[in-house]
Amino acid sequence: MSAPLILGIESSCDETGVALVRGNDLLVDAVASSVDEHARFGGIIPEVASRAHLEAMVPTLERALDEAGVRLSDVDAIAVTAGPGLVGPLTVGASAAKALAVALGKPLYGVNHVVGHAAVDQLVHGEFPERFMALVVSGGHSSLLLVDDIATDVTELGSTLDDAAGEAFDKVGRLLGLPYPGGPHVDRLAREGDPTAIRFPRGLTAAKDQAKHMYDFSFSGLKTAVARWVEAHTDSGAPIPTADVAASFAAAVADVLTAKTIAACERNGVDTLVIGGGFSANSQLRDLAAERCAAAGITLRIPPIRYCTDNGAMIAALGSAVVRAGVAPSSLDIPVDSSMPLTTVSV
Repeated sequence: MSAPLILGIESSCDETGVALVRGNDLLVDAVASSVDEHARFGGIIPEVASRAHLEAMVPTLERALDEAGVRLSDVDAIAVTAGPGLVGPLTVGASAAKALAVALGKPLYGVNHVVGHAAVDQLVHGEFPERFMALVVSGGHSSLLLVDDIATDVTELGSTLDDAAGEAFDKVGRLLGLPYPGGPHVDRLAREGDPTAIRFPRGLTAAKDQAKHMYDFSFSGLKTAVARWVEAHTDSGAPIPTADVAASFAAAVADVLTAKTIAACERNGVDTLVIGGGFSANSQLRDLAAERCAAAGITLRIPPIRYCTDNGAMIAALGSAVVRAGVAPSSLDIPVDSSMPLTTVSV
């Protein structure tokens, strides 16, 4: 008997994602992005994103069904992002999923966006081991998760206390006069610079921070240090070596993320690390993670870049895992939760 066909809907921020997954096989992943509409504002405008989701939801759903060659009646269950994310965009996606569940008479599963960023790797590299570590890094999250079962048992070991890694990249990109979103532009610029040119601080790595914040992240101080360095050189009239600034900043972020994550793996006896989220596309993070995992004997799993940004595949993948684990469906009146705990895989 074949695995259930899961329709996944993602709308937590500025991407409208619709995907179809059967077991660990991805049939289609259709995405419509409104990022260009936000570029002139230098950040996401929730009302603009919500309107874009409203306009894109049905066309994206139709495109996904057409590309997969299936009918809505073929779907066995519907998974949708219930949180965390922006309330307006989340509400659009949840409303669409509830309407489909009622119309089709199919079960609904509200699932966790951040956990989905880890779950999507199962579509690429196969079943997860019994226990693994997941580092989810994006514009809004830098989270370290110990996973005993992707569908039912996730423990949050650490998270960002202020700016997430991707958010810090966007802000530094703005400081350096780069277009929005800053992350990809800073990454490209950093490849041309010297990562050892400037020694920027590594947040929450001092001995005094280990007891309380062993696995937590903080990039606000780093962002401020970059701003002060740029300001000082601007005032002095000296040309700003933007590539060196970008490279040194990116090195500091990658250093902290990988050092804390490898330490968490070793202390918890975990030999597999999954890295997901939009910021996992960063080249320095990928390179340093690969180097440090190899040295520590840890298997590193990072999905291709197309699965790192927000997409329906990650929600369908998590929905598939939840359904196969026998988790009860969600109620049709489930609320969206902009700050959903990462220990809540489904609601």
